[in-house]
Amino acid sequence: MCLFKPVTHVIFDMDGLLLDTERLYTDATQAIASQYSKVYTWEIKVRCMGMKGSMAAQHIIESLELPLTVEEYLEKIVSQYDVLFPNAKVLPGAEKLVRHLHKHNIPIAIASGGAQDSYELKTTNHKEFVTMFNHVVLASTDPEVKNGKPAPDVFLVCASRFSDTPKPEQVCDW
Repeated sequence: MCLFKPVTHVIFDMDGLLLDTERLYTDATQAIASQYSKVYTWEIKVRCMGMKGSMAAQHIIESLELPLTVEEYLEKIVSQYDVLFPNAKVLPGAEKLVRHLHKHNIPIAIASGGAQDSYELKTTNHKEFVTMFNHVVLASTDPEVKNGKPAPDVFLVCASRFSDTPKPEQVCDW
């Protein structure tokens, strides 16, 4: 018999779980890759998912052999994000679950690998939705997050910011 401990807090990832942004990241990166007749494959993408921005940029540049510096790549990708991210949609079922948890006073937060500027763009049309979260921790711009995903830093920082810091076994991270 399996006994589960009660979950008292929930931490959500944002990209691909709450918001349909994974496709937007792919489209933005492919737009740059296409300028150099390159193809941004799933194999490349999966290795840099969750990385902080500059590390992901370096990985993409090296994998695709792009004639760009990290700074040049980041400038190009930000211009793509500016166009694409405001079109992000809430994924089916996400809003219903978040509203349910919020209604029942379950503390909820977002722990994302992203940065503040991209978060603002992605949530442009979802301001009311994101107000239901107690807090948001963005690994790429939060000074307390030392290592990007897959390291647990963003989740640990996020958990520590609940007013009643839960034990790790009490937190469900999606």
